[in-house]
Amino acid sequence: MTATQTATAIPFELDERGVLLTCPRCGKRNRLRYEGLKQTFHCGQCRAELHLPSEPIDVQSDLIFDAVTSRSTIPVLVDFWAPWCEPCKMVAPELRKIAAEGAGQWLVIKVNTEELPSLSQRFRITAIPTLVLLQNRLQKARQAGAMPAPAIRKFLEPWLRG
Repeated sequence: MTATQTATAIPFELDERGVLLTCPRCGKRNRLRYEGLKQTFHCGQCRAELHLPSEPIDVQSDLIFDAVTSRSTIPVLVDFWAPWCEPCKMVAPELRKIAAEGAGQWLVIKVNTEELPSLSQRFRITAIPTLVLLQNRLQKARQAGAMPAPAIRKFLEPWLRG
């Protein structure tokens, strides 16, 4: 079970086609396709408005990582981390703040470098935590080291304007 999951329900996760989200009103699972993340979504069953995740989402495979980073219509902030890393643990609550602030404007995803070493190698990750901002699969910015939310915001700001 990952940090974004609970024992009773999985509020959201990623697959090869989009963000899977459970409707808070009726409990139906919905897929928010990566290609449409800028639009407003509604539940396929009860028509309630659905909102993009307001917390980081764990990536479970290279395939899912490639899908979200290549097809997302909003920027994707990637946190490369490891469970044993103390600075990674320190930055986790700060990334939750950033994800909440940017819900609908950007996605925050987490890549466990122990579980997905191929992504660490592809991005030449030599220190963790490392934040990488991707848009249309292109790396726009990169920063190693733990930072508080205001510093992460400042890191993102030049790349997320208009």
